[in-house]
Amino acid sequence: MSLTPFKSLLIADVGISMGDEGKGRVIPEIVRELQHLTGRRDVVGTVLKVNGGANSGHTVAGLKLNLLPGGVAEHDVGCLALGSGVVADPRKALWEALPVEKLGYPVLSRLLIDERCMVSDISHRILDLAWEDYRVTVLGQDARGSTGRGITPAYADEVGQMQIYYSEFLGNKSDYAKRLSARLNRAADIVQNVCKLSPEKWSALFTKLTEAEIRANKGAIDAGVFTAAEFDFTRFAGTKPFTFNHESVLAAYWEAGSKLAPTIGDVRERILSDLAADRRIIGEFGQAYWLDKRAGFAPNVTASHTYTPEFFQSAGIPVQAIHTVGCCKAYDTKVGTHVFITKMEESHPLQRTLAKLEFGTSTGRQRMVGWSDLVEKADTLRYGGFDDLVLNKLDALSPHGEWTGGDLQLCTGYRDSSGKTHLGVPRNDAVRRTLTPIYATLPGWKSDISKIRSWAQLPAEARRYVSFTMSEMVRLASRGHTLKSLPNLRYIGVGPDPDQIISDVPATSELIKQ
Repeated sequence: MSLTPFKSLLIADVGISMGDEGKGRVIPEIVRELQHLTGRRDVVGTVLKVNGGANSGHTVAGLKLNLLPGGVAEHDVGCLALGSGVVADPRKALWEALPVEKLGYPVLSRLLIDERCMVSDISHRILDLAWEDYRVTVLGQDARGSTGRGITPAYADEVGQMQIYYSEFLGNKSDYAKRLSARLNRAADIVQNVCKLSPEKWSALFTKLTEAEIRANKGAIDAGVFTAAEFDFTRFAGTKPFTFNHESVLAAYWEAGSKLAPTIGDVRERILSDLAADRRIIGEFGQAYWLDKRAGFAPNVTASHTYTPEFFQSAGIPVQAIHTVGCCKAYDTKVGTHVFITKMEESHPLQRTLAKLEFGTSTGRQRMVGWSDLVEKADTLRYGGFDDLVLNKLDALSPHGEWTGGDLQLCTGYRDSSGKTHLGVPRNDAVRRTLTPIYATLPGWKSDISKIRSWAQLPAEARRYVSFTMSEMVRLASRGHTLKSLPNLRYIGVGPDPDQIISDVPATSELIKQ
């Protein structure tokens, strides 16, 4: 079958589960598909990072990125934009941009940071770590597993109406210095008086950030792009506990902001000009539907809106037709302290095999591994909506490592303690925590599928697994009413490389029959 056309010039690249679904690898595929269909190399005008900050990791063309949009590896994409819904550390932007440029990908010449994009900085990162300590030592909770990138505290400044915008780097340094100092003092007071951090732990926070960034940026240090001193956060600590070295912080952040000043502008106008020129805009989202601060389950959510409606807020344009591409894995993973209804037993050979593959791009943390939860995926379709599905990592279910093959399970419902069946995700978390999965069992396949590029060449068991996934998602999503349209399975990922894609998948109506 030929690929169905995109219904809009606006394309949202979203996750439909819990993040880590391979959204970054989809962007190059969409770009190439559109170039082939239109014959225009400039058909994608802008790749827009819609939400989040340096907490949303993705790998594109072997490049591990957190803050920059995934379009960096596509030379024909004219603009790499950070929308007004993003919180961005200017130093982090440079830490990613300069090493990527050394690899031959132009970044700064294409980068556009919206004037209303919010500045995150060292104060937010210190708060992030301090709040994590507070949860454990004061509240007695399990560690949530924060990225330590300061995202939630940065969004808290937005809600508290104390945000600092990138437009301030186009103004007066003394004005920025006053607002930065107030922010630093406020953060230090919160850490001391609310988080109740001990004085002994204060300096350790700066050491922890230093060690983490030196590890994360080892490649750039080894390549000579930066020295290790660039990532020394201890210089930002004051001489006394619960104080910052304001002069050092100001110097570092004003320098970074000044370097980025030529990239600061109005994303709204860029998007509108692309639309007028019949160019597509791909909105790249961080995290996923079930990590949305409103749709998910606190405290295991992010601080931003992670789904399609945020495209219009971050881009600053009127709501209009948009084509949503939802990404997920052929199994599920979660990080942190999430309730994981479909978590595999750690003794299962497939769990042990997949666990060796599953580490967070942003944090390096081990991900938990579970069977595919079709209830979660279907509820995203029912309440969030998507036009296309991308099913990644189907190849990981092939025999490899300890996994020699066998039955595969897919969750098609939940059962509570009273025996009642739930076909959707309860919004009441107290109820959700009591649920156990209802599984369908399908036979696995016996061969490696990573070199297959056609639907017809997939083993019959793999085709059945995919067909069952689509059929059950539609059944669960349409309970009580009929979906206006069936989602299309646009791509199946059978490996991490850009060419490891199957795109000739039959229409969903045909998959349901199968």
